[in-house]
Amino acid sequence: MITKNTIDKVYDQMRVEEVIGDFVQLKRAGSNYKGLSPFTNERTASFMVSPVKQIWKDFSSGKGGNAIAFLMEHEHFTYPEAIRYLAKKYQIEIEETQQSSDEKEKADERESLYIVSEYAEKYFQEVLRNTEAGKAIAMTYFKERGFTEETIKKFRLGYCLDQWTAFMDSALANGYQLEFLDKTGLTKVNDRGNHYDGFKGRVIFPIHSMSGRVLGFGGRILTNDKHQAKYLNSPESDIYHKSKVLYGIFFAKQAIAKADNCYLVEGYTDVIQMHQKGIENVVASSGTALTQDQIRLIHRLTPNITVLYDGDAAGLRASIRGVDLILEQGMNVKVCTFPEGEDPDSFTRKTAYEDLVAYLQHNATDFIRFKASLLMKEAQNDPIKKADTIRDMVASISKIPDLIKREVYVRECATIMDISEQVLFATLDQWAKKDLYEGQKVERKQPVMQVSVTPEVAQKQRVDRLEVLEHDLIKNLLLYGNRECLFTDTLLVEDEAGKLQEKQVQQTLKVYEKIFLELQEDEIAFANPDFRQIYDLLMGKLAENPDYDVNRVANELPVELSTKVSDLLMEDENRQLSDWMRRDIVAKDKDAHIEAAISDIILNIRALLVRHLIHSTTEELPNASEEEKRGLLENIMNYIQLQKILAKRLNIVVNY
Repeated sequence: MITKNTIDKVYDQMRVEEVIGDFVQLKRAGSNYKGLSPFTNERTASFMVSPVKQIWKDFSSGKGGNAIAFLMEHEHFTYPEAIRYLAKKYQIEIEETQQSSDEKEKADERESLYIVSEYAEKYFQEVLRNTEAGKAIAMTYFKERGFTEETIKKFRLGYCLDQWTAFMDSALANGYQLEFLDKTGLTKVNDRGNHYDGFKGRVIFPIHSMSGRVLGFGGRILTNDKHQAKYLNSPESDIYHKSKVLYGIFFAKQAIAKADNCYLVEGYTDVIQMHQKGIENVVASSGTALTQDQIRLIHRLTPNITVLYDGDAAGLRASIRGVDLILEQGMNVKVCTFPEGEDPDSFTRKTAYEDLVAYLQHNATDFIRFKASLLMKEAQNDPIKKADTIRDMVASISKIPDLIKREVYVRECATIMDISEQVLFATLDQWAKKDLYEGQKVERKQPVMQVSVTPEVAQKQRVDRLEVLEHDLIKNLLLYGNRECLFTDTLLVEDEAGKLQEKQVQQTLKVYEKIFLELQEDEIAFANPDFRQIYDLLMGKLAENPDYDVNRVANELPVELSTKVSDLLMEDENRQLSDWMRRDIVAKDKDAHIEAAISDIILNIRALLVRHLIHSTTEELPNASEEEKRGLLENIMNYIQLQKILAKRLNIVVNY
C-alpha cells in the first residue's frame, strides 16, 4: 500500500488547474478558469476550475471535486491509480507501507510482469515499423484491413518475427528475466525443454487495463497453418485474467461515459475498425463468453449496453444466452444485428460514419423484445417449441432486479407471444420460488408499506428543512471560516419573576469559533453524515492551527466528499437560482453581513429543534401518568415560550 507520507506529498503538490489542463482546454475567467465540459457535449462552457479553492465543478453534468476526483471521473482510475498518476506527474517517489517478505515478493513479481509486458509492447511495435518482415508482412496485413497509420499507433499494434527466439534474445540481452517471460506467455518451453517465442510469426494486439497498463497480448497468425490456432492469447497470470478484461476499455472509457452507452463486440478488429470510423464507445469480449467481472467493468462507466451481433443467424441464439448475466446486474441491454454475411468490422469498413450511426440507432432493439421475437419466429406453429420459448423468456425476465421493468416486460412478451399475462406472471412466480429455494436472493414482490401519513410527512419536512440549514451553515464555514466578525447575540435570561427575557451582548469571534460555540451550547450535531464529516475535519484542522486555510479542505477529504465541497463552494459560479428549497426558513441574503446570516441559520436550527421537542413531548402525553403529565405540560409551555422568542427574533408567525 502507498504510505500516508506519499499521499500527503501528492495532495500538497498537485494543482487542480495543472491536472485538468492536461485534458481540458482552459481559459482564464477572473480568478477561475473555464472550459467545455469533458463529460457532456455542451457548446457553452460551464466547466469551472478554481485554483484558489483547488476544486472544479461541471455545471452541465453536476460532477465536481478535487484533482483526484477529476482523474477518477474522467480517466476512471481507482484511488490508488490516481495517486500513482499524480506522483509520476509531480516526480514524487512512491513509498510503500512495510510488507512481509512474501507480500513484497508477490508485489515485486507483479511489477516485473508489467515491466516485461511493457517492454514486449514496445519491441513488437519496433519490429512492425523498422524491419523488412514487419513492413512487408504485418504492416501489409493491417493496411489490407483498412487500418490507418494513426490507428496502428493508437492501438500500439505490432508484430513478432517468424523466428524461434528473436524476441527472447532481445529481452534477455536487455536484462529481462526468463522466469517472467515464461509467466506472461511471451516465451514458452517445448517438449525438449527449449524456450521459444510464444507469439512467433503473429501480428500483435496489446491488451490494456482500464488505466492503460499492458496486461497481455492477442496474436493472430498470418499463414494457413491448420495445426495452429488462428488467435492466441496470453495465458492467465498474476496480471492477466481473461475473464476480467475487455479489449479496448482503455481507449473507450471516456467515450462510453460521455455517450452513456457501450457497444459490445466480439473481436479486436471490430473494436479498432469502429474506433477508426469515429465510434469510440466500443469494447470486445475477445471471443469469450461474457463474464460478471467484464459486465461490472462496463457498469463502472454506464448502465447501458448495446450488443452487436453479425448476420450469422445460426449462431445468434447461442450468443444471446450470455446476455442474461447483464440483466442480472440491473443494466439496460439492447441488441443490434448486421445484415447476413456482415460483422461489425466489415460493415463499418464499407459504411460512412453518418450512415453507421443511423443504422445503430434505428436497429438497436431492446433485448427482451428482440429475444421474444426471435424465439417466436423459430417456434412458429410448434406448440412444444412455443412452450419452451415462453419458459426461456420468463427465465430471462426473472433475472431483472427492477420490479417495474419486470412487469413491463411481462406485458410486452404476452403480446408478442400471444399468451395471457396471468400465465406469464404465474410462471415468473414459479421461477422466483425456485430461485429462492436454491438460496438466491430474489426480490419477488414490492413490500407494502403501512404509512401513517401525517407524522411521516412532518418528519420528512423537518429533515428537508434541517438539511437545507446544515447545507448553508457548512457553506458559510467553508467560505468564511477564518473571517473575524462582530457578532451581536441575544441571550435569554430569567428575570425576578422567572420569565425568560432577552439581553444583547457583542463579541468579536472568527466565524468558525462562533459556529462551534453555538452548536456546542445546545449540543447540536449535524444530522447529514457528509456535512458532519466535513465539519469535524474542518474543526479539527482549525483547532490545530487557527490560521488553517479552509480552501485546502477539498484536498483533505475523501474523494466523494470533495465533490460535495465543490458543489457548495461553486454554487455562486453558476449564476443561476439555487435549487435548495427554503421552506419555512428565513435567512438573509449571502451578500449581506455574514454574521447576521450565520446567526439566522443557527436561530432557524434552534426553532426547528424546539418545534420537534414540542411535537415529541406532546406525543408522550396519552401514555403518561397524571404526575408525569404535569411535568410534560410544564416542559411544553417552556418550549412554547422559547418558540415565541425565537419567532420574534426571526420575524415569523408561529401557528398553534
